[in-house]
Amino acid sequence: MGKNIANKIDHTLLKAETTKEQVIKLCAEAMEYGFYSVCINSEWVKEASRQLEGSEVKVCTVIGFPLGATTTETKVFETKNAIENGAREVDMVINIGQLKDKNEECVEKDVRAVVNAAKDKALVKVIIENCLLTEEEKVRACELAVKAGADYVKTSTGFSTGGATVEDIRLMRETVGPDVGVKASGGVRDKETALAMIEAGATRIGASSSIKIATE
Repeated sequence: MGKNIANKIDHTLLKAETTKEQVIKLCAEAMEYGFYSVCINSEWVKEASRQLEGSEVKVCTVIGFPLGATTTETKVFETKNAIENGAREVDMVINIGQLKDKNEECVEKDVRAVVNAAKDKALVKVIIENCLLTEEEKVRACELAVKAGADYVKTSTGFSTGGATVEDIRLMRETVGPDVGVKASGGVRDKETALAMIEAGATRIGASSSIKIATE
């Protein structure tokens, strides 16, 4: 199961103090253990692309991270720039304030703009930051992400007040149906938790404890 679970993991390093040496190590680990991707800040996309050239490991980066409160134009620029530098997946943060204001058109347009910027070049995951949302808002965020053409919905940045829960994964899977991906991210630190998320409907796991999860 180690290998099977490894290819569902985005091997993640998003800390502000990340160094080049750490990114190189992250990429080497991803190739060794067969992780699906490395997930890094956009500053490191070019370096990761160089390190992973010729391998099956994808480069994933984050957009509007971690607050989601940048303008749509900024998110679009970030997306295009990341793709130019070698990103093949982008995890964007939804506009949480606009969602809470019930400005659904704005939320949908924000996601759709990133989806269009990434079209045919990169897969788009939408981080809805569940810990800040009511159950009704979680459902609506997922519905809007799907309507805007996102490939995945994702639980958390890992930088707010909470991470992924089995209950949230189940709710997200029920909301998006079978054809959209669900990524559990934030606080998934062991194999037992990762398997519980997959059982609940997650198709991808975002983790910095990836090696522990894959080898337990």
